[in-house]
Amino acid sequence: MARQNISSGAPWEPVVGYSRAVRVGATVHVAGTTATGPDGSIVGIGDAYLQAVQALKNIERALAQAGASLADVVRTRMYVTDIADWERVGRAHGEVFGTSGPPARSWR
Repeated sequence: MARQNISSGAPWEPVVGYSRAVRVGATVHVAGTTATGPDGSIVGIGDAYLQAVQALKNIERALAQAGASLADVVRTRMYVTDIADWERVGRAHGEVFGTSGPPARSWR
């Protein structure tokens, strides 16, 4: 079965040995994703909403490179370092995935 590795272009991917996403057949797995901008800097420092939006944009870009879209996502896991930020992170998730066919989601 063909395998497609998708890179974000981050310089640390080859150093630590991972891909942003991997597609095998019709299945795409996306690695844990942070709020890293195109230049490698963190977007939205101190703002959980902006960080969540950026991380989801990064996921959307990787999915597109794999021939998929956010509509194909069946599950997400959102990790927050401060549970008080749950509503801001959740709002970003809701805006990206909408209400028609959102994925199953869990928090950590």
